[in-house]
Amino acid sequence: MSKLDEFLAGDRHDDVALFLTHEYLDSQGKLPNLGEEVENGYVLVVPGDDGRQAFAAGTGMDAMEFSRAAMDRNGHVARDLGGGECPDRDADENHQAEFIFAFSEAQNEDVGGLYARGEVIHAYAHCACGASYSDKWVVGEETETGVQPGESEPAHAEE
Repeated sequence: MSKLDEFLAGDRHDDVALFLTHEYLDSQGKLPNLGEEVENGYVLVVPGDDGRQAFAAGTGMDAMEFSRAAMDRNGHVARDLGGGECPDRDADENHQAEFIFAFSEAQNEDVGGLYARGEVIHAYAHCACGASYSDKWVVGEETETGVQPGESEPAHAEE
């Protein structure tokens, strides 16, 4: 099982995952092409502190500040972390996710809601149009939780 598969299964809570498109990597030139290649780029799974530093090196942004800003908007992030659907998408602009920062949390029944259901993946995406957005889902319930393809509100919004 790859690091990405382990991360997506909720087995790497001390790690973070970073997605960067081929084009973004080529234009930035600051992060080597390490990790697992997906359709539109690369996903790297690295220890948390290293991942936050790599995110800053690759994007020029602080990972936690980016995450806080992206939390204000919902959008669908692909469950393999290889892209997303920008909430501002339209036919006239490029709305490809340029980069994604993700982490997971262990199941926590005391917190309730999604966290009582299982491990939760948090994903924060930045679109080529400049918009940032977030998504989160329960591992094993990817089609029942989080923002689904073509939607703008999380399936679990009632929780």
